[in-house]
Amino acid sequence: MGRGRAKAKQQKVARRLKYSSAGTDLDRLRSELGVAEDNGSEPDPYDDLVDRYADLAEKYSSPDEPAEDESDRSDSLR
Repeated sequence: MGRGRAKAKQQKVARRLKYSSAGTDLDRLRSELGVAEDNGSEPDPYDDLVDRYADLAEKYSSPDEPAEDESDRSDSLR
């Protein structure tokens, strides 16, 4: 029998949380969660891969052969 009153209170609290525009202290929340502020100072973890594969592409590309462009490819499909 007591479930109805508890459920009504839970709904009231949930509704208040959902629709209230109370000022949330985002800095305090960030510090509690241990999240560092993102200022873009972290290096991109994929930078070294870009350099590595760019070097490989230069190494294995043949300077003798012209690059195939879109028009050559469409002619060979006909």
